[in-house]
Amino acid sequence: MVSNAVYRMLCGLAVSLVLTGPAAADTLLIEGVEAAKSTATERPTRGLSMGSVEARWGAPVNRSAAVGQPPITRWEYPSFFVYFEYQHVINAVRR
Repeated sequence: MVSNAVYRMLCGLAVSLVLTGPAAADTLLIEGVEAAKSTATERPTRGLSMGSVEARWGAPVNRSAAVGQPPITRWEYPSFFVYFEYQHVINAVRR
């Protein structure tokens, strides 16, 4: 009799965990996407030229020399890094 009650309790717990797990994950994902949207406009976008980036955000704190083939250059700003392939932005990431 006791083992039957324990079995029911464990089954109930398992079902409740299964049903609440995805809801919590979805909430975190949505909050993360919203946070990313709010900071996405603060960085250069793909395809901008070096000149456009410097005109909009000013001179970088540091410029790394080009490395590899194709040449990849990194500029450092106080809140983000900008990566260029040749003379155009390929990515900009938060620090």
